[in-house]
Amino acid sequence: MTNQKWPEQIWLVRHGQSSGNVAREVAETGGFAIIDIAERDIDVPLSELGEQQARALGHWFGNLAPEHKPTVVLSSPYLRARHTAQLILEGIGDNDPPHTFINDERLREKEFGILDRLTQLGIARHHPELYEQRQHVGKFYFRPPGGESWCDVILRLRNALDTITREYPGERVLIVCHQVIVHCFRYLLEHMDESKILGIDRASDVPNCSVTSYRYNPNIGKFGQLELRMTNFVAPLLEAGAAITDAPDKTGAPKP
Repeated sequence: MTNQKWPEQIWLVRHGQSSGNVAREVAETGGFAIIDIAERDIDVPLSELGEQQARALGHWFGNLAPEHKPTVVLSSPYLRARHTAQLILEGIGDNDPPHTFINDERLREKEFGILDRLTQLGIARHHPELYEQRQHVGKFYFRPPGGESWCDVILRLRNALDTITREYPGERVLIVCHQVIVHCFRYLLEHMDESKILGIDRASDVPNCSVTSYRYNPNIGKFGQLELRMTNFVAPLLEAGAAITDAPDKTGAPKP
């Protein structure tokens, strides 16, 4: 009898480039206050490049040996993440489908509230008091009106991890989500503190369709733990000739 509570493997994948990523870059480069995108954040689609990135990653997963392919796919319900997951599943192929595919609202993007669709300039111009407060408090604890702090995101991901360990021990779980969600999962799985995860966030953004993965190691701790194997892995995209992109999502809030 095994005491293993963890999945055998977890892959964290940020969605492919979205039209929101593109619009944000245009707004920041042009010095605009507002990011020009009409959809709700949940409805923002992949760009053409984002679809190419997702197909490239799906091809990589499809080429894994059957005993190494995902058996469970969990996705943010946001369109850009769901479409990425669907394209990856197409790459895995009909002969090797995962046993489970679930949209989980706990994996959704961080909610930006009143700061949604604002660039750094827009936040400073329209909400200078919030801009100053965020600079003082830092993004880990700062909660914009109607939005979430990183701590809020971490709380819902703790709940998601409880479900994953209860329902998928021994499984190979692919999670398709968003940049902040990848960082917050890393915070939890690697037992980080505020300083360490924000240092990682400052160092670089999470590339679209990159892979961060963990594998179960029975020799760590009393009952074994997940061990980090790779971070921001983009080789499948490079091999397919898909451009690497890493723009943050719709809000242009500055890094602390």
